[in-house]
Amino acid sequence: MGLFNRKGKSVTTDDASVASKLSRTTSIQQPPAASTTRNGSSHVTPPSTVNIALPPPPDPSTHPAAYLRSIHAVRERSRLVHDKAKQNQLAHFNVDLSKFADTAAYVVSIIKVRRTPILPIPNLTAYQRDFAPHYHNIPPHGRWQHFDVGDTARVDRLLTSWPSTIDAEERTRRLLDLFLVSVLLDAGAGTKWSYQSKESGKIYRRSEGLAVASLEMFKAGYFSGDSTEPYQVNAAGLNRLSAGQLAIGLQVSDSNPLAGLEGRAGLLSRLAEALQNPEYFGSSQRPGNMLDYLLAHPTTQHSSVPVVTISTLWSVLIDSLASIWPASRTQIAGTSLGDAWPCSSMPSPPSAQPWENIIPFHKLTQWLCYSLMPPMTKLMNIQFAGVDLLTGLPEYRNGGLFIDTGLLTLKPADAKRGIEAYHHNATVRGQPSMEVVPLFTADDDVVVEWRALTVGFLDDLLAEVNRLLKLAEPDKLSLAQMLEAGSWKVSALSSTPSSVMPKLTSCPKGGRELAEVSRPNTKQPPIMILSDGTVF
Repeated sequence: MGLFNRKGKSVTTDDASVASKLSRTTSIQQPPAASTTRNGSSHVTPPSTVNIALPPPPDPSTHPAAYLRSIHAVRERSRLVHDKAKQNQLAHFNVDLSKFADTAAYVVSIIKVRRTPILPIPNLTAYQRDFAPHYHNIPPHGRWQHFDVGDTARVDRLLTSWPSTIDAEERTRRLLDLFLVSVLLDAGAGTKWSYQSKESGKIYRRSEGLAVASLEMFKAGYFSGDSTEPYQVNAAGLNRLSAGQLAIGLQVSDSNPLAGLEGRAGLLSRLAEALQNPEYFGSSQRPGNMLDYLLAHPTTQHSSVPVVTISTLWSVLIDSLASIWPASRTQIAGTSLGDAWPCSSMPSPPSAQPWENIIPFHKLTQWLCYSLMPPMTKLMNIQFAGVDLLTGLPEYRNGGLFIDTGLLTLKPADAKRGIEAYHHNATVRGQPSMEVVPLFTADDDVVVEWRALTVGFLDDLLAEVNRLLKLAEPDKLSLAQMLEAGSWKVSALSSTPSSVMPKLTSCPKGGRELAEVSRPNTKQPPIMILSDGTVF
């Protein structure tokens, strides 16, 4: 908090700019598109403009479950909580809008300014990413960057390791296999887990550690049911993958605990069942076969390049994977809504319909969208229309940014309750017991309100960051680019076994940088969420 203690002027944002993103028609200016050769190298084709009519969201008055499962509902429902924040009328957080300007300026500084380590820690070396003034070079937020942690092009190396007889379509299917299972494993790892790469010997943690671990497991055939074809994920392979085998692959032990291991194993087991749907995943029951479904879909345009609507990709993921989420999740008329939760800051009966009390986030489905698009674009030049419907990811790294900068402050009664929960949880073996922060479960009303605020304030932050960078259309940063370079840190702690202190292998960004500075021992967010391995 000490880094952001000066008062500033309140910042207002233009909600119309957000609403415009929800238009039923979208015009996409395709970036210079990369056509990939068999070895992963690329050449650029000229950009073109494509007009795509997007379907409207379902009518919540007649189809509330379908509406709450739509991508439109995430931003629209979160906006109601965000509006209350502007009036400082929230149930669990106090809002200091004077801190918004400092928050935006901080994010801009880590996007454009070359940085050095804030703390004089021995053996700590920062490898910087300085995008100014070439902001168009910022990649969209996605799993690809996690695989390449430490400036090691692991995905490109994987592509070049395959023989030339593997065509672009099959290469794309393989990457979709890998990226989907890796994203589903990418829930909060906890503060004590790490993974030592079998290839480099370096140690990685958190999301990047899970990415490197899942990549090496993929290459070893952990997810394939055919020993002669290790580079695939299919139902047969996942069916035979037990929690014990997953623990071995992820190097989990009593001294190296991973939060939510059983939840992840259950998720993969249910994924095996979901893959037994030939409409989406073909007779070979592979995630990568969604490529063929998308290309053949009647909404996909085939002009100079294929153009898939985000609505179609969303439908594939939200419908085909509906059965993998825990049955205990929020339901309407027997339909499970997935990552959607009641919130006391929302309208509630008797003055509102029951569905109006629920906020959907669909974080992992959105993370899948962000992560699955780049392989299809890079390898097959597939473009996606309507990507602006996706929101900032409502998770603890992005959300932690707004707490650590003082924009949001947990109310005293909730802070006390969370601290008590932390101390109780600290008595469990393997759980953190230093740098005390409030702790809540994923379904707690505090967490639901926090996540909704994260969605709303990330939209505001994007508009302000583009203004401060003096970027106008068509050069404005996209939300995915700001997530990548600013609000969410793409970095990992990496070290050789002989190192005493970790080495920071890429530039710290946003929420994770502040977490590392504010809580250097655990690097945990300002609010700790008890993870079951299926949400965060």
